[in-house]
Amino acid sequence: KEMAPQQRILFPPEKICMDWQQRQRAGAGLHNLGNTCFVNSVLQCLTYTAPLANYLLSREHSQSCRQQDFCMMCIMEVHVNKVLHSSVSAIQPSAVISVLTRIGEHFQLGRQEDAHEFLRYTVDAMQRACLSGSSELDMSSQATTIIHQIFGGFLRSRVTCLSCKAVSDSYEAFLDVPLDIKAASSVTAALEDFVKPEQLDGENCFQCSK
Repeated sequence: KEMAPQQRILFPPEKICMDWQQRQRAGAGLHNLGNTCFVNSVLQCLTYTAPLANYLLSREHSQSCRQQDFCMMCIMEVHVNKVLHSSVSAIQPSAVISVLTRIGEHFQLGRQEDAHEFLRYTVDAMQRACLSGSSELDMSSQATTIIHQIFGGFLRSRVTCLSCKAVSDSYEAFLDVPLDIKAASSVTAALEDFVKPEQLDGENCFQCSK
């Protein structure tokens, strides 16, 4: 059983360029503004994610953005252009720091936070910015933003009845995959463990009605 087709494509996949569109030297570093290393490490990872940087360097988003208030895509566009076009060795990531509590209301300037959590909130905020005015679209259409196409995907959960062999599929959009890496020898092994089939029994059993 396949997912429902998209009602609308928000960003054409053929426009996403996985390689750098222009020869790019390393940009400016980022000053630590007081326990902001969790922000800086995430910003550097995003800045050097080529398909995202290509889009932000084109300034295509801000040219068509209609959001009056907080827009994470516009903020990242300003930041990436500042980093990659700067002639100085390091800059202050002030555009992002100034909206820290808009990204996640529990983030506090001056307090060390978790980098992975900040990455998740930042990517979620960029996805919401891309969906501005389109949040009522179906799940498949919402997955056609440039952010979801770069970072996201779908998890398919399949339940198969062991008696009648009926199959039931459900889909869930994701922007990251939580892997248990403590007991895994590699990322591949962690992924294999993540999708390993399990047999439901006891209180976990389903009552099959096909």
